[in-house]
Amino acid sequence: MPFQNTMGDYQTRQTLETFGFLPPMTQEEIYDQIAYILAQGWTPGIEHVHPSGAMNHYWTMWKLPFFGEVDLNHVVGELEACHRAYPTHHVRVTGYDNYTQSQGACFVVFEGRA
Repeated sequence: MPFQNTMGDYQTRQTLETFGFLPPMTQEEIYDQIAYILAQGWTPGIEHVHPSGAMNHYWTMWKLPFFGEVDLNHVVGELEACHRAYPTHHVRVTGYDNYTQSQGACFVVFEGRA
């Protein structure tokens, strides 16, 4: 049987962030990831960008990072508010780790359409 290149779709498909190569997450899985960020004591932040600029290094921040936030519903509410304000933009959540001064997690919650 000849070798079949199964990487073709992957190479031409734009992937976004940590979970970009996986099927879209359910709402419960998204909540679990945000809850994990909060449980680690990381600071959640929300960013957005038009799909044409998604591969840029910097996305626009939605408000300030949520320093000391422990309420999952507050973070989810802000994600939804950002999506309502910018319905055509990608919206992602990041978890900033103060100790390592880096992102501990980052994933796209809403994918915008051009």
